[in-house]
Amino acid sequence: MIRPVRDEQARKKAWRKETQWATHPLDLPQGRVASIWRGMAESKVAGHKRHSRKVYEEREGVVDYGRTGKKRQREELESEAMESKFSLSVLVPVYNEQYLVEASLNRLGALAESRWLERVRVIVVNDASKDETGKALKRFQEGLGQTGLSRFEWIFLEHERNQGKGAAIRTALQQVDTDLVVIHDADLEYHPEDLLRMIPLFASEEADAVYGSRFLASDYRRVLFFRHSLGNKLLTLLTNVVTDLNLTDMETCYKVVRADLLKSIPLESNRFGFEPELTIKLAKREARIFEMPIRYSGRTYAEGKKITWKDGVRALGALVKYGISDRIYMADEHGSEILARLNRAPRFTKWMADTIRPYLGERILEIGAGIGNLTSNLVPRKVYWASDINPHYLDRLKKLKQTRPYLQVHYTDASAGETYPAGQFDTVICLNVVEHLEDDVQALRNIRASLEKNGRAIILVPNGPGLYGSLDRVLGHYRRYTREQLQAACERAGFRVEKVLKFNRIGAPGWWWNGRILKRTSFGFWQIKLLNTLLPVVRPLDRFLPFPHLSWIMILRVEERQQVSAAAEAPQTLLPAQGGYRQS
Repeated sequence: MIRPVRDEQARKKAWRKETQWATHPLDLPQGRVASIWRGMAESKVAGHKRHSRKVYEEREGVVDYGRTGKKRQREELESEAMESKFSLSVLVPVYNEQYLVEASLNRLGALAESRWLERVRVIVVNDASKDETGKALKRFQEGLGQTGLSRFEWIFLEHERNQGKGAAIRTALQQVDTDLVVIHDADLEYHPEDLLRMIPLFASEEADAVYGSRFLASDYRRVLFFRHSLGNKLLTLLTNVVTDLNLTDMETCYKVVRADLLKSIPLESNRFGFEPELTIKLAKREARIFEMPIRYSGRTYAEGKKITWKDGVRALGALVKYGISDRIYMADEHGSEILARLNRAPRFTKWMADTIRPYLGERILEIGAGIGNLTSNLVPRKVYWASDINPHYLDRLKKLKQTRPYLQVHYTDASAGETYPAGQFDTVICLNVVEHLEDDVQALRNIRASLEKNGRAIILVPNGPGLYGSLDRVLGHYRRYTREQLQAACERAGFRVEKVLKFNRIGAPGWWWNGRILKRTSFGFWQIKLLNTLLPVVRPLDRFLPFPHLSWIMILRVEERQQVSAAAEAPQTLLPAQGGYRQS
């Protein structure tokens, strides 16, 4: 027999029993909540939810709840992130878009509403269009004063001949002076409003790049070509294989990237190979990449779409070319490009780490840590400070810090004592640094000052003035050392030489051949790959090879006496010698 009144009373009693112990509506058993909600009027359900929410708020001090967590915490994160506002450059490459370019540029007005942006610069590059695009851009430029877009900074550039999308982007990058950069096609396929959701990730997640994915769930997308989308997904899959990422849309136009990072990457592609090139090089720079769903209103070929299957084939070629390339840094005073190639030999770095590991303590300062290859081989430690002077390297080191609470990242110039971190260490590692400094003795004194009593310094420098060549010059080496010169410099700085190691005979022929004979300014890609491949076999035999060793490793101790003679404290006079080598 059905007794609706008693059943209703039983349901209410059960509800009270459940909510007596529940602290939050989401704490209730899901099946129980669902059955109760189905059996009660909507108004009563709302009342019970309000009551439970009030109890939860009084206890936790929050103002709302949701599936993603506590609203108070979310708002605190948003408030903290909002303290940082960004400037944004929008790069607009244009080719034969006379009918759409004005409407596309007008859409950028949505960025004026962003609370995340303090300044927007729009850089339009007309890539030698053959239609009336130039006139359309001139008409748009003349009408800027009558629209809200006049608040933006506008730069209009032109190519005398058509060079492609990638070339137009490189031209626009020269005018970038903002925090972030995004590319906006001069058609109506993308919606700038979506950028407003992508930009906050640079504050809340410390993103380096945010990709707008057309294949993640979004409000809507226009249903168009199956084979075209299949090609996009295939290229994305192959890019993921090359980069070991898990992107869903590599070919998307909307890629927001930190400007300093993007400008430090040597971009080579002139046309649509730009997309895989940028993605691969970001991955090799270990950038923090995020994806966010965006809307997409694709157009047909009848409506002016330009990309074809030929561009897909070119993209495959770009995947191969940039997959094996290690040109991921612009040439700079730090020799980043050459050092990036040397990083292709991780087994060599491990060899170096294994050699110095027996002499390490637990409170370490590493000077010239680079991108952290050696650091990763030497941690964990109780305290580890990784330092460098290259801002791009410091950014890479900060990524290591995120999962290593004992690791600190610091700007340290070996020749400037005031830049050293406070406190004293039991070990200072300084590999391939001292030879870059004109006053090497002063740098060694600074290292000594950062060490505790009986602390150790581990110094690696290049051996042999006779090997000085073009590679040394491009790397900024002031000298290569004999044992006597290096030992004298260390003793003048107040160190006692504890041990001297001869390191890396296998590398000497390659250095001599490239630097002295061929006068090269970088190593061959396959030479480095060959070294890395052969190293497990050659490493045990290195000390028996009939070549001069390429480097000295000196294990130094701080002298117990704290006073250094006046002669030792006197500035060192460095005299230039043949081949750019300076004798001590």
